[in-house]
Amino acid sequence: MKSLSKPEIGVSTLHLLSQSFNKMTEQIKSLNAKYIEIVDDGLHALNKQRVKRLKDIGESYNIKFSVHAPFADINIASPSHCVLKAMLKRLENSMKLASHVEAYVWVFHPGLKTGISMFYPGEDWLQNRRTAELLYKIAKDYGLSIAVENVPEPYPFLMKGVRDFERFYSEVSEPIGLALDVGHSNINGQTEQFLKTFADKIVHIHAHDNDGRDDSHLGIGYGTVNWHRFVSLLRNISYNKVVIVESVEKVPESVQKLKSITGYG
Repeated sequence: MKSLSKPEIGVSTLHLLSQSFNKMTEQIKSLNAKYIEIVDDGLHALNKQRVKRLKDIGESYNIKFSVHAPFADINIASPSHCVLKAMLKRLENSMKLASHVEAYVWVFHPGLKTGISMFYPGEDWLQNRRTAELLYKIAKDYGLSIAVENVPEPYPFLMKGVRDFERFYSEVSEPIGLALDVGHSNINGQTEQFLKTFADKIVHIHAHDNDGRDDSHLGIGYGTVNWHRFVSLLRNISYNKVVIVESVEKVPESVQKLKSITGYG
């Protein structure tokens, strides 16, 4: 994605995930956002017809899309090769469809530990890294940029904190971006550390609030995130890409709140 002169505020369709795809597409027209992130999961799983619908909306309303990869029942570090093969097929199809909607980034979750991880120390980490590198190569064939997201406690993900990402970036051979989720980093108290440590890796941001304990995706300003400090740090690292509001409640209010704090459009 071409760099912007300053960050833009966009909106995720996560808050609409319980609605039908058709209702969701009608709703995004009224969100008054230039950037929309489509969640390719549940009732909104993409297919050729849905991509065509999104492209038409994008052209008519001057909307650019990002795509959040499927995450329900997805584990890119799965120790089961047959299951991993099926998941990779699903993820590649998501990337293919994301490229057809001309998504500027495709965001995916890191792998998880499983009930048998203790019997194979380190294998889940290796598989997580191998799969991430494979996803990058597949995405490259589609002309698609990808980014891995920091995920929250207490779930058994392999990459939650700054140290996990430092290790990941020291080992991967591909330039995979980082999608910083501010709500998730607020739970482990590492938002500032993420921004300072990975200023050159962060290509996308998810913004939502919480109480510092539960990943509740509250509206902006309804939790403990220090948004003024967050905006100050964005300016310090000259972040000039998109900040996607990923709240599941008070979404229009969250967009306006973030715009008023940042002065961004």
